[in-house]
Amino acid sequence: MIKVTINGKDHELSGPTPVSDYVATLGVEPKMIAIAHNGEVLRRDEWDDVTVSEGDTLEVVRAVGGG
Repeated sequence: MIKVTINGKDHELSGPTPVSDYVATLGVEPKMIAIAHNGEVLRRDEWDDVTVSEGDTLEVVRAVGGG
């Protein structure tokens, strides 16, 4: 298990996890969220290449529409 911070809260993941795999566990449409890994916003084409490891920080932001 590894400890990470997601949206300011402590979480445990089973081990180092590609961002794309983590996003798949959220049950949300990937096109509707943005991800920052350790303070750096990731492009969607980077999600497979970036791995969340011990002590990392993720910020997951969901787009909200309205009028």
